[in-house]
Parts: sequence; C-alpha cells; structure tokens
Amino acid sequence: MALHGFALTAVILAISAFVGLLAVRLRQPLIVAFIGVGILVGPTGFGWVEADGTIELLARMGIAILLFLVGLRLDLHLIRTTGPIALATGLGQVLFTSVVGYLIAIGLGMDTVTALYVAVALTFSSTIIIVKLLSDKRELEQLHGRIAVGFLIVQDIVVVLVMIALTAFGRQAGDNLAVDVALVFAKGLGLLAGVALLMRYVLPKVLHQVARSQELLLLFGVAFAVSVAALSDWMGFSSEVGAFLAGVSLATTPYRDALGARLVSLRDFLLLFFFLELGARLEFGDASRQLTEAAIFSVFVLVGNPLIVVLIMAVMRYPVRVGFLAGLTVAQISEFSLILAALGLSLGHITGATVSLITVVGLITIGGSTYLILYSHQIYARLERRLSVLERTDGRKRDLRGDEEEADVILYGLGRFGGAIADQLGRAGHRVLAVDFDPHRVARSERDGVAAMFGSAEDMHLLENLPLTHARCVISTIPRPETGKALLHGLRHHGYPGRVALTAHSERDAEQLAAAGADLVLRPYPLAAMAAAEVLDQLLGDGGERFDSDGPRP
Repeated sequence: MALHGFALTAVILAISAFVGLLAVRLRQPLIVAFIGVGILVGPTGFGWVEADGTIELLARMGIAILLFLVGLRLDLHLIRTTGPIALATGLGQVLFTSVVGYLIAIGLGMDTVTALYVAVALTFSSTIIIVKLLSDKRELEQLHGRIAVGFLIVQDIVVVLVMIALTAFGRQAGDNLAVDVALVFAKGLGLLAGVALLMRYVLPKVLHQVARSQELLLLFGVAFAVSVAALSDWMGFSSEVGAFLAGVSLATTPYRDALGARLVSLRDFLLLFFFLELGARLEFGDASRQLTEAAIFSVFVLVGNPLIVVLIMAVMRYPVRVGFLAGLTVAQISEFSLILAALGLSLGHITGATVSLITVVGLITIGGSTYLILYSHQIYARLERRLSVLERTDGRKRDLRGDEEEADVILYGLGRFGGAIADQLGRAGHRVLAVDFDPHRVARSERDGVAAMFGSAEDMHLLENLPLTHARCVISTIPRPETGKALLHGLRHHGYPGRVALTAHSERDAEQLAAAGADLVLRPYPLAAMAAAEVLDQLLGDGGERFDSDGPRP
C-alpha cells in the first residue's frame, strides 16, 4: 500500500484517533497510544513512516512548542512556597535514581556512556501526565500535589541543564578541550545576553502591539519559539534549549497565560507526531534481552522512585501519607526522557537499541504509574500499617498548654475554607485549636483566638493529645468522605460527647457523612453561593449603593 503526503497523514491521524479512544477508555495517557501507533505504522508494522520527512518536521515542531511552554510557565515562586522540600525531594530523587540506575545498567553489561544515558533518562517524571492526573482528581492544591509540582519544576530545570551540557560538549570536534569549553561558555553567554536584551527592551513593546489580535499573538508565540530554537541549534546548542529560553523570556510578561492557553492544544497535536516517530524508530532485533532489561528498570522506577521520595519526606518529618501520595507521582519516566534519548542518538552517543529500551521502559512505567496515581488512596489504605514504621511526625506535634487546653472548637484544615472559618470563630470570641498537616500553614498561622498545631485528621493517635473533654465541637474542613468517616470513628472510640461537623463537596458525599453520624455537613460551594446571592440581592435592591462581600461600602 503506497501512501504519501496528505493521504498518509490522514490515515495516520485516523488510526491515532481510534487508538487514542481506546486508551482513554482504559484510563491511559495518550502518550502510550501514540507510541503504539508509531510502532504500527513504522518499519515494524506497515512501514509507512520510515521514509516520510513530514512526520519528523512536525515532531521537531512539537518538541519546540513543548519546551517553549515549559519555559513560559516556569514558576520559581512555587518552589519557594513549598519550601526546601521541593528542592530536597527533587534533587534527592534525581541523585538516587541516577546513581542506582547507573549501577544497574553497568551490572547488565552496558558501557559507561550508555549506562549514563539510561540512568539519567530514568530520573525524570512526566509533568504533563502528573499535572493532568492530579488535576482530574482535584489534588493539585493539596499538600502532596503542591510538593509534587514543586519537585517536577526542579526536575525540568535539571533536564534542561543536562541537554545544554550534552549538546554543547557532545558536538565539539576540536582537539583543544580548553578552547572548546571556553567557546561553549562564550556562545552560551552570548545567547543568554541576547535573550536578556530582548526581554528588557524589545519584547514588552512588541507584545503590546501583537496582543491586540489574539490570532497574531498565537502566531508570534510559535514564530518566536521556533526562531530562537533554530538560532540555538545553529550556535551548537539544541533547538530544545533555545525553545526553553524563548519561553523563559516571555514568562514575566502579562501575556504569558493567554499565550500558554492558546498553545496547549497545538502542543498536544504536534507532540502526536513526535511520539509517532519515536514509536516508528523502535528496534526489536533483540526483543528477549530488551524486555528483560526493560522489566528490571521498570520495577526500579515504579518502586524505587516513590520509595526514595517517601524516605526523604519522612526524614523531613512530613506525614508518610503525604510522602506516599507525592512519591507515586514519580513512578514513571517522562517525555523528556524520550527527548533525551533521541538527542543522544542524534549525537551518536547511543544506538537505536538503547532508545528502544528507554522507550519500552517509558511505556511500562507510564502505563503502570497512571493506575498507581488514580488509585493512590486505596493503595495507601492497604499499605498504611506497613508504612507506619517510617512515620516521624511526632517531633512536630506541640505539647498542649494554657489556652489550648480550654479550646472550644477543634478545627481540622487551615486551607481557604478552613482558614476562613477559623478567622470568623476567633473573631467571635471562640477559642479555636486548628490542626493541619501542612507545616508551612501551621508556621504562618497568626490568627486572633486561634492556636495551630501540626497533625492529620487520619491520625487516630493524635486524638489522645487533643483537649476533647473541653471542646464543644469538632469541625473537619477536609472534603474527603473517607477522612470524615475515619475521624467520626476515632472520636466515638475516644468517647467524645460533643458535636461533629464535616465537609463534603457533593450531595452524595454529604448523604454518606450524614448517615455515618455527622451532626452537621458543611458544603462550601452552596454556602458561598447563598452568601453571594444575599449580597447581590442587597445590591440590586439598594438602588446603586456599592457592596462588597462583607456588606455595604461607600
């Protein structure tokens, strides 16, 4: 079957859509589906992609847009807000995985360069997949979600530095190493200086004019990303590095969110061709050996990466539950690992067989970790007893003294909803003891009439240290029904006689908590809607007087 050009692209897109639908039904990332389609249409399958340069061009465009968006949304503030835990976990996991992965690769008989590439490829986790899954589960704003995103940013920075080093020194062919190194640094400084000058004097003015048309803003973003990528490639660095720097140069502008939102769909479409091309390049000449090695590395990534995150966070006295949920997010290798492998192949450092090995590991770990993240709470519930030996949070618990012994209300959760409740109860004269498992919230909590301590609603041993005999009410603002039920069970076990108020986001969860024995079920969204409706009703009936959320204002 001889297909070329438009017809070939149409057939590949149709197959990709069908296989992608199957992947969605199986709750798998589309990356897995697209690599599978690449195998199907590549030399191993129908042999359609092998001689088609259009796929390769679109693949390079997809990578450039991906790195551009990574730079565009690089948020160093997020690393600072998650504290040292993001840096410690991100760098610690990279170091551990690299060292142990290298030793495993050497043990399997690989040469030094190949072992280094494989080890480094195993260290990086997929930001796209993790953020998508956590967003679907509404866990991005939870403590483990924020920590996970924080150390993913650390990983993104590390992988860009690795690519800079590889492309800069890997393409040097001169005999004088000192001259080559000096030339590399000179080129790098020149590229950074040029980008800095654009950021300072050119881009703000140009963007102000371009942003008047949304279509032109999109075109400018793509053109700028590809142009800087091409310049970087011409200077001896990779096009990926240039695209990343192009994104960083626009990250401080007020147009980054609008530009990023418009480019996401284009990125997803173009990355399809990268994964198609990657799948088409897979070599299965020694399949039995590759599968054995892939299985060993996959088990290491699926088990070793989460374990090191749990250990690091336990040492830093975070709850094991938080460490476990954050650790499961790194139980796969990322699209950057595949880009790194393709880069190594283009530089002649590794063979196609090594790229195939890394890709197979990617398929196994991406597929496996997806289910680990989706069912993370159920998995933790089964392993909780065994993991409890790692718990080191006792040192964060404060002894209860003075006013805390006379608390009227015990409140679990100092997030947006819980913090607002604590503020209102404290202002009303009630003595509140707030409990939160985010140590930064506890440290920053300075509310009148509110004392804060570190702890978890699922830690039944903590109830022994709380002033339950004096508290008239226990409130949980954590909207997970399983947490609310566990707290109810623990309070009954300790003979607590007061009232219990729990929180739910859905009607179904509210019914479950009420049936379990909660005296009151709080639903933040309907409560907020009622309060907003009252203010709007006053505004509409007042004839022009201005109101805010607390009442009328002049």
